[in-house]
Amino acid sequence: MRGFDPIAETYDRWYDTAEGRTIFNAELACLRSLCEHRRGRWLEVGVGTGRFASMLGIAEGVDPSPRMLELAAGRGVRTYAGYAEDLPFPDGSLDGVLLALALCFVDDPGLTVRECYRALRPEGMLLVGIIPADSPWGRAYERKRAEGHPVYSLATFLSSSGMVALTEGTGFSLMAAASTLLWEPGGPADIESRVEAGIIPEAGFIGFLFEKREYKISTLA
Repeated sequence: MRGFDPIAETYDRWYDTAEGRTIFNAELACLRSLCEHRRGRWLEVGVGTGRFASMLGIAEGVDPSPRMLELAAGRGVRTYAGYAEDLPFPDGSLDGVLLALALCFVDDPGLTVRECYRALRPEGMLLVGIIPADSPWGRAYERKRAEGHPVYSLATFLSSSGMVALTEGTGFSLMAAASTLLWEPGGPADIESRVEAGIIPEAGFIGFLFEKREYKISTLA
């Protein structure tokens, strides 16, 4: 998540706009529906300005952007400077990891997921939220990326199936999924933040809950 320091305040203020609040509340409700029974030590990787972590009760976050970390600390998150591909945590030290919209901004999604696997204890939980590349929202954001949008130009979007294959190939099992942003991008918003169980192809945001298996498959040897 490099390159966010110059736009940290602009990025954070977007969440206080009418559009930003509506989208954030829907994404938050989606993630919350998957981690109602969260327990133990959780970390948000790519914590950004700390909005998801603070609202989900996740006490710790890591990010490479100093300015983002300052804003996250202001929301009560204990922050660490570091990269998703090289987490500053010992093996098996975490009960859960959140990746909320972070995978599209990292340099190496595969290495990021492997680092989460390493830092989680056996049967630890990985909660991932993405904008699917193959959804109407993903295609709209991809157009913005191509036009040089200050945030989306930093992103590389993943499909739902590609993200699941990547994560399960690292040694996780998919336990549950939920979808939201069920309206067309730019259209009238669902003010009730409706969340549907499962993977809905048209959804602009999908949350996935994975569990760490106690072994890695041989392809990672």
